[in-house]
Amino acid sequence: MPSKRAVLCLLSCLVTGALLSGCGTSKGPADASSRVTPTSGAATGPAAAASTSAARPTAEPRGRATAKPTTAGPSRTPRHTAAPTTHAKAPRTVSSGGMPTAGNPQGHATVPAAARAVDSSHPTRTIGDGTAASCTSAAVVAAVAAGGVITFSCGPRPVVITMDATAKVRNAAGPRVVLDGGGKVTLSGAGKRRILYMDTCDQAQGWTTSHCQDQSEPELTVQNLTFADGNSTGDTAEGGGGGAILVRGGRFKAVNTRFVRNRCDTTGPDLGGAAIRVLDQYQDLPVYITDSTFGGAPGQGGSCSNGGALSSIGVSWVVLNSVMTYNSAVGNGANPARGGTPGGGSGGAVYTDGNQYTVRIDGSVISHNDAKEGGGALFFVSNDHTGTLTIQSSTLHADASHGFATAGFPGIFFIGAGKPDVTASSLS
Repeated sequence: MPSKRAVLCLLSCLVTGALLSGCGTSKGPADASSRVTPTSGAATGPAAAASTSAARPTAEPRGRATAKPTTAGPSRTPRHTAAPTTHAKAPRTVSSGGMPTAGNPQGHATVPAAARAVDSSHPTRTIGDGTAASCTSAAVVAAVAAGGVITFSCGPRPVVITMDATAKVRNAAGPRVVLDGGGKVTLSGAGKRRILYMDTCDQAQGWTTSHCQDQSEPELTVQNLTFADGNSTGDTAEGGGGGAILVRGGRFKAVNTRFVRNRCDTTGPDLGGAAIRVLDQYQDLPVYITDSTFGGAPGQGGSCSNGGALSSIGVSWVVLNSVMTYNSAVGNGANPARGGTPGGGSGGAVYTDGNQYTVRIDGSVISHNDAKEGGGALFFVSNDHTGTLTIQSSTLHADASHGFATAGFPGIFFIGAGKPDVTASSLS
């Protein structure tokens, strides 16, 4: 537990918005294992007046990974280079399947091979026989349990498959499970259930290994799909969260995928991820989010206690050429929860917590997200002060924090190694 002096110091930092001379610094090695060599590119976001954040004292956020250091945290003076200050709305294009394309068309981040779509030209199995009626919830559940590369044949028009049950990846499904909707398929939780689930430590999905949280497979990929109206409220698996998708173990990535109107519990200090919640990845490799959209328009965003789009504990992320707009963290009381409150409300778009992990945002737009407590866009807490946050060629704009904020970084609450590395980006 941190010393009383360190806690009081950090509280003072949050109230005044500046570090006091009595606040010490702590240094730790940045996690380089998940870094990808960046390239520059321009990104722009939607237009709106920037929201102002009213700072007020709160308990220092913390995670559940390990004990916290005794120092109050590093300097959080902003470091960033100039970027275009306009916030023009990115053009919306239509995929060959007739649905809006996902991601930021003005993002130019280099996408490494590990973050790209999987070749699905020779699928292991196909859902449907060419008609919309043949593409059913039961067919999706069976295909996901069997594994392999899965495609859809549901006819020429876009189709919505309403899930009557959550599709669950079996631990013996093989090294790869790929769901490719071809730009025409929406999987809907109908506001009643989580849509997709993979937990390599869930013995109900088959026994795997004694190191289940750190095994290399299955590798789960979702691509060219829409996940809509997922809702994990009341589902306590792995602590809850993950309104559309919950993952623990193996590997996970999302490519050219849209997430709209997903939900999870409205309160809880660590619970989060209206769209995606990830706990553990093989050898601490990152989750890749590529060319994907979370929300995208008013009324389309995700809502959860924390992390209206993404949430994790001790997991690294690389977000490339993506869009996160109109998502909300609606909890109350922060983390740890203030007395008399249920906790939550941090990370309008992204909520991350843990020890040594990294988050990199490149070529992306994060705007018009809202946090009832702190981090209207991003909430990043590395308990041992070794984690790093990098923002490149991206736009963060009009992300509101109604509780606490960190001076110098609009929309960002950060405790980690040094200060966020912000280059060729616009923060307002």
